[in-house]
Amino acid sequence: MEIGEGAGGPGGPDGPGIRFGCASFNQDSTSLALGTKTNYKLFSLTMVEKLDCIHESAETPDVYIVERLFSSSLVVVVSTAMPQRMNIYHFKKGTEICNYSYPDKILAVKLNRQRLVVCLEESIYIHNIKDMKLLKTLLNTPSNPSGLCALSVNHSNSYLAYPGSATIGEIIVYDANNLSTLTMIPAHDSPLAALTFNASATKLASASEKGTVIRVFSIPEGLRLFEFRRGMKRYVNISSLSFSPDGQFLCASSNTETVHIFKMEQMGPSGGDEAATWTSYVGKMFSAASSYFPAQVSGMMSQDRAFATVHLLTSGQRNVCTLATIQKLPRLLVATADGQLFIYNVDPQDGGECMLAQKHRLFGVDDDQGEGTELEGSKVTGPVQACPSYAATAALPASGPITATLTGYSEDGGAKKGEVIPEHEFAAGPVCLDDENEFPPINWCRDGTGGGQARRS
Repeated sequence: MEIGEGAGGPGGPDGPGIRFGCASFNQDSTSLALGTKTNYKLFSLTMVEKLDCIHESAETPDVYIVERLFSSSLVVVVSTAMPQRMNIYHFKKGTEICNYSYPDKILAVKLNRQRLVVCLEESIYIHNIKDMKLLKTLLNTPSNPSGLCALSVNHSNSYLAYPGSATIGEIIVYDANNLSTLTMIPAHDSPLAALTFNASATKLASASEKGTVIRVFSIPEGLRLFEFRRGMKRYVNISSLSFSPDGQFLCASSNTETVHIFKMEQMGPSGGDEAATWTSYVGKMFSAASSYFPAQVSGMMSQDRAFATVHLLTSGQRNVCTLATIQKLPRLLVATADGQLFIYNVDPQDGGECMLAQKHRLFGVDDDQGEGTELEGSKVTGPVQACPSYAATAALPASGPITATLTGYSEDGGAKKGEVIPEHEFAAGPVCLDDENEFPPINWCRDGTGGGQARRS
């Protein structure tokens, strides 16, 4: 989940003057990626008191998408300077692995250990992340100007969710491993605003543009499991949804000052772990009675209030939230569009108001002092800095670069006749992008590696 320019974030219409274009947590919320006017930064989230900047790139102007693959060295970057091109880097080696260009502006990039998904306004491209081969192009998808989509972290499933309509809240759930549609979920009456899977890809949460109701569905069946009411007094813009690592909690942030945390707690006779409280008794009564009422009424009966809440210091700005375990305790993390990261303690037993544990600035003193020169620096078009090529630094075994051409790939992965992408370096052997202790390794081989163009078939 991320704050992004494509979704009207800090680089978009509702965030003038903000000096970064996106903020995103990686798949297991162990790091935070930040795209700025001049580069991108990666922060480690292993401690509450200390925020370590583990990488700061060389000049990459106006980054509005940056996604890191778990704790690996693979980072995907898109800049407003070239919004149709996706660059993939090995940030620890300081090398570019490859780049791909698309017919229109890239609005979102999602990745797990099996698939890399690129979302445009009216099409979606699915790549095999191990060699970047284009496996499938979903053309003529409903207009999706915010690039809303979600990819499951669980790579054994690789479920992809995206809007099935531009006018109502339909969700298409697509199997990105088997390249087939699983189901269509009629989730909301209004267009979708947020989507997220839990870690095991057994649940999918959604919210609409009205922002009053959040629903959770079973995957792959698409059955409604939970319905939470965020509020009834006003419509809000929900900017992010995120499950806790164990899937028991769901947090939702919006353009208001309140972040809500909901608990996945079934109500009914089987709920043996529930205390015999007045609220649980009334809840069971409503649940039992709901079958006798019309659908609209019974839906109201099944909605739950927030289990825990956070009240931010400001409202009206986009933010992104996630639930994570840091130093063995459950935490809520909120990155705001004014460049701050808030870490809250969450009581998993009693809920209630979460206590602020730490606040971090994502920009240091040097960044603030350099604000007047950042825009100028981003426009410098001097000579490209000489650096070792990808083949020279990453090939195993080490050998000189080999100049070759890469044929384009069609939707089924086969080579296209007559379409050639020239002047690309290939590594002479397989390349392991991940560190030695990271799993699974990702091999980019000579017959599949390369920069290229994702073409419509």
